[in-house]
Amino acid sequence: MVVPMKKYAFLVHHSDYENFLNGVREVGVLHVQPKKLEPTLEASRKKLMHKEVSDIIGQLKKRKVEAAVGQPSDGVVGAAIVRSVLDLNEELERTRRELAALNKEIEQMKPWGDFSPELVARLEKEGGIDIHFFVCPEKKFNPAWRERYVLEVIKTVPPDCYFVVFSQKGEMVEIAAETHLPDPEFSLPELEEKRAALEAAIEETNRQLDRHAVQHLPPLERTLLEIEEEQEMADVLVNTGLEADEKVMLLEGFVPETKVVALQDFCEKTATVYLAEKPSPKDNPPILLKNSRYARLFEPIGKLFALPSYAELDLTPFFAPFFMLFFGFCLGDAGYGIVLLVGASIYKLRAKPEVRPIVSLVQWLGLATIILGTLTGTFFGVNLLEDQFAWLGSVRNFMINSEQAFNFALMLGMIQILFGLGIQAANQAKQFGAKYALKPIGWIILLLSLVDIGVLKMASPVSIWTAWAGVAILMLFNDPDAGLFGRLGKGLWELYGITGFFGDLLSYIRLFALGISSAILGFVINDVSLRMLHGVPYAGPVLFVLLLVVGHSANLLIACLGSFVHPLRLTFVEFYKNAGFAGGGKAYKPFEKKVQTIK
Repeated sequence: MVVPMKKYAFLVHHSDYENFLNGVREVGVLHVQPKKLEPTLEASRKKLMHKEVSDIIGQLKKRKVEAAVGQPSDGVVGAAIVRSVLDLNEELERTRRELAALNKEIEQMKPWGDFSPELVARLEKEGGIDIHFFVCPEKKFNPAWRERYVLEVIKTVPPDCYFVVFSQKGEMVEIAAETHLPDPEFSLPELEEKRAALEAAIEETNRQLDRHAVQHLPPLERTLLEIEEEQEMADVLVNTGLEADEKVMLLEGFVPETKVVALQDFCEKTATVYLAEKPSPKDNPPILLKNSRYARLFEPIGKLFALPSYAELDLTPFFAPFFMLFFGFCLGDAGYGIVLLVGASIYKLRAKPEVRPIVSLVQWLGLATIILGTLTGTFFGVNLLEDQFAWLGSVRNFMINSEQAFNFALMLGMIQILFGLGIQAANQAKQFGAKYALKPIGWIILLLSLVDIGVLKMASPVSIWTAWAGVAILMLFNDPDAGLFGRLGKGLWELYGITGFFGDLLSYIRLFALGISSAILGFVINDVSLRMLHGVPYAGPVLFVLLLVVGHSANLLIACLGSFVHPLRLTFVEFYKNAGFAGGGKAYKPFEKKVQTIK
């Protein structure tokens, strides 16, 4: 559910405003109402600083640091650490570029072996001898070149041949080969010595960054929160209105009704003048969700799309059971469900507190997969409906075949569509009044009647009359604000929209398709593994186990991805559309003290 908000307006004399803001931040419950203003130069600068420090923290956290490198230290200024890390990063990047260029030069020098560049220069300068370095494919090396020139093959590294030609100063050398070596400044040992020095410099820079990662993350995180506080203070000042010749400061914001007592106590202690009222949807209050322990696990999924607007219902508790069932249907293998449930349960014992809700969600999804996998009779790619599993007895009576699974997917889709229309009716009644709920109610009546007539084949007089009643409601109450002829025109267009419902319903076939595809892949993996077991001597059992583990692991990963994405699509497209979800809410972010939260 969306937590109700109270709207507050504070009137504070400019001389007391700074103390007032510091007090409000200590209370930490006020969400300042933003205004559509261009960001100031200072705000832009703080944003860049925040990104810079955040990137550095992320970089240091990724480093694999041994405990022996150092001990944590809090007595260092965060700005100095940032400057030091930036300098080290710049130095590391420069050294790596030099090393890459040097490695390229060494690779060019290696075929020529160890020789003195100084001697080459002296021969060319004082001896009047030019030395030419060539390389060509070994097959294209012409022996006649030896007769025409003083030529020495240095090395043959298939498929290339490296050789030098000595000529008198100014003599033309006409050889169909590529000049390979530029004028060298250092010998190969000298280049390798330089490479060792650069590699040592890189290791030393990395050690210094490792020390920062061990010793200076707490002050960096503190600096990041200080920047966030400064950003928030700057935003609050920008969103402050100036009244009475800029003598009185006006600040507006929102507070959850469950937290108003602390703010009002502060205002009474400081004799702050304020006005409190119930906000309207036009005020665009922030969104704070409060759900049951189970539904709260699915809030991150809903936030992938959008938060609800303040006036509408939070759909999280309504789509959560469907999402769980859809995931289990798509994965559709009880064995895979056991792997998810057991694996998540074991990992949860050592998971960090912030990760545990996600692990709990995986546990629920694993449980749903076990239930739906058992219902469809699939266990690690094995079809439990085959005759060889007759020993399961009455348990198999609860299992469904492929045709029944197809119908079950459509039934789930119809239930969710009708449920979504019911939520739309409740939403419309809550926001605008009962008469605005009649259109979705008309659709519910019409669709149920058509199901009775077309699917159940009953076609009783009651179903026919209710179908016409649904049509009448859609024709007359599709837009309560329009005139009679406007309603009739819109009603005809509304009735044409029944094709959209059929399209939405067919979308739920993907539940069946994904479930059957993962089951088929599991069957193929089992079949190939058994062939290896019986067809490959000696190594057969090893290959059998290896293929089972690797194959089912890959199938599980791929199937989990599809089992998450497609229920997501059904939720955000089919269900949200039929529920009339508008969205667009902004998250509740209180103006609060942050630095003290660092431990």
